[in-house]
Amino acid sequence: MATVRHAHTIWEGDLLKGKGVVHLDSSGIGSYEVSWPARSEEPNGRTSPEELIAAAHSSCFSMALSHGLAGAGTPPTRLETKADVTFQPGEGITGIHLTVRGEVPGLDHDGFVAAAEEAKKNCPVSQALTGTTITLSVEQA
Repeated sequence: MATVRHAHTIWEGDLLKGKGVVHLDSSGIGSYEVSWPARSEEPNGRTSPEELIAAAHSSCFSMALSHGLAGAGTPPTRLETKADVTFQPGEGITGIHLTVRGEVPGLDHDGFVAAAEEAKKNCPVSQALTGTTITLSVEQA
């Protein structure tokens, strides 16, 4: 069964001086301020589309990797995934770098790297971002 998630943003003013609020409607977990300076300079307590993409990508990748590892008979004890989304004003998102550190009993480093590459390729957020270069670093605890 398909699921649909909802969020909405209310924006006031022009791009450079305006500001907005992103509302995470489906979960109801919060509303977060966004602004151009938070996107192109320092966050100063506000979020950006790129930070939200980083959150989505790191969580989706972790789920896909956990599922793949468990399906191969080597479920992880712990995975920590960081997503760095690079935004260049005037160009857009120029790349995403995933870094995963995992505790996977019974799996050697090469096997962990292969599983991580597969998760990077197949997680739904990676697939939605196919126009962006996605790179990966893998560490095993």
